[in-house]
Amino acid sequence: MGISPEEITQIIKARIEHFEDKVDLQKKGVVVEVGDGVAQVYGLNEVMANELLLFSSSSGEKVQGMALNLQEESIGAVLFGSDRLIKEGAEVFSTGEVVRFPVGEGLLGRVVNALGEPLDDGPPIKPDGYRPIEGRALGVIEREPVNQPLQTGIKSIDSMIPIGRGQRELIIGDRQTGKTALAIDTIINQKNEGVVCIYVAIGQKEINVARVFHRLKKEGAMAYTAIISASAHQPAPLQYIAPYSGCALGEYFRDQGRDALIIYDDLSKHAQSYRQISLLLRRPAGREAYPGDIFYTHSRLLERAAKANKEAGGGSLTALPIVETQAGDISTYIPTNLISITDGQIYLESSLFYQGIRPAINVGLSVSRVGGSAQIKAMKEVSGKLRLELAQYREMESFTKLGGELNKSTEAQLRRGARLVEILKQKQYSPMDVAEQIVVIFSGVYGFLDEIALKDVQRFEKELIIFFRSQYPHILKEIKEKKELNEQIKIEMRKAIKEFKERFVRSL
Repeated sequence: MGISPEEITQIIKARIEHFEDKVDLQKKGVVVEVGDGVAQVYGLNEVMANELLLFSSSSGEKVQGMALNLQEESIGAVLFGSDRLIKEGAEVFSTGEVVRFPVGEGLLGRVVNALGEPLDDGPPIKPDGYRPIEGRALGVIEREPVNQPLQTGIKSIDSMIPIGRGQRELIIGDRQTGKTALAIDTIINQKNEGVVCIYVAIGQKEINVARVFHRLKKEGAMAYTAIISASAHQPAPLQYIAPYSGCALGEYFRDQGRDALIIYDDLSKHAQSYRQISLLLRRPAGREAYPGDIFYTHSRLLERAAKANKEAGGGSLTALPIVETQAGDISTYIPTNLISITDGQIYLESSLFYQGIRPAINVGLSVSRVGGSAQIKAMKEVSGKLRLELAQYREMESFTKLGGELNKSTEAQLRRGARLVEILKQKQYSPMDVAEQIVVIFSGVYGFLDEIALKDVQRFEKELIIFFRSQYPHILKEIKEKKELNEQIKIEMRKAIKEFKERFVRSL
């Protein structure tokens, strides 16, 4: 049975009514040159700086890239995948979006690359959203002074080089002096502090990143930590964007009114990756072959760390960038740039490290420009005396190397100074509670250790903490709650330390 003309007319009318004229427009360019992780693209005249590009590859999958050089005739782009998959003449598609990073609680406990793709064996990440890797730093009006301490759990730092929430404190030193160890201890110490931690590994060996992950997992710190890894074998563009990706994640938590800590390990390798990219893109080279905007590259990253005021959310982002020196020379290009950008530096010295003083912090060259504003009153009181005693000890020590007889007061000063140096030594992965730090430093600066043999000082410290935890926990609790040492607490502390010292001396 055939279809009548009327039915055909109705079908055509229905089709016309439901017809949608969809045109799929895509901005497309062509690769004219490719190699060493960079590509020159012709035909994409309307792209933005840092725009995400998609390159068609020989494998059929799209390789991601980013527009960096915007020239009149072509654009210079960096590739986030292998350049071997891209051939001359390959099509390049504009996405209309800048490079973004996934953010949210789902990244905590995970190891991801600079694009937010999982590197561990966990399930796919379900982000709460995406943020551009490059963001505007908070303006002056949106900030407030740094006044809340970020406790590292390391006695020498919390007492003499305090770090505040929202500060940028540089960790600087030669290879193998304990820079990463300081950063990892700081993450471990945030366990009950409500601080979200982000560890960005730039140009590291994958085995080292794995060690950091397993240590943090063992200490229960991965529950509040995200690791972003751009390891040494990954393309230089991924190493370049990794710290910006980490910063975008940190800003997400800061904007929720929370406190976040980000560690860049390290910015020396980040600078090298950016130098490599810039030279391949034929940008003019400056000092030490670094591009002219290397200072701006790091300053716009570190300036995003800040303490927001209540109107801006009240959160904070604290940055601990790490930079490597060669033979202790802090006057080279990248270290001096970073020293001038940050709010202070913790300088680790090889000679101190090999003398067994660990952490090997040179207190003379280390400084925190936030200072006592980032300390509780109790710590400020004992640390002022500690810094004075150590300064006098260093002066006397250098003087006595010239020889000559010493009077009793000089001998007493040297004796106390040596014991203060001894109590500032601390094993790796063993951060201390701030109240316990105050008890230990109090016992040193007020002379309770003067008669203790140098070899017994660390044992004294360890057993003193155990004694306070079991016999005088109310003192530790009061210090932590009141955050200051009134006369009553001082009297009780003196009495408790004296009681312990008598026991300790009898046990020798």
